[in-house]
Amino acid sequence: MSRRPVKRSVTLKGHRTSISLEDEFWQALRAIAAEKSLPINALVAEIDVQRGAETGLASAIRLYVLADLQARLNTPQTEAR
Repeated sequence: MSRRPVKRSVTLKGHRTSISLEDEFWQALRAIAAEKSLPINALVAEIDVQRGAETGLASAIRLYVLADLQARLNTPQTEAR
């Protein structure tokens, strides 16, 4: 488990920006993007548009990943027959 945030660059609105997230959040974000068939930059751009002005981008991404996990936990699983 990573203890320190990992800084990576993404492109938002044509500009490169760096985001620091723990590796586990990067992995989860990549998995969500792949599931939605989106490039990670496109998913981050969606999160950026939805976040409030007082919420930092890294925090908004963490909250997005958490909300995705909570939605999965609250979705009834169908049993294999």
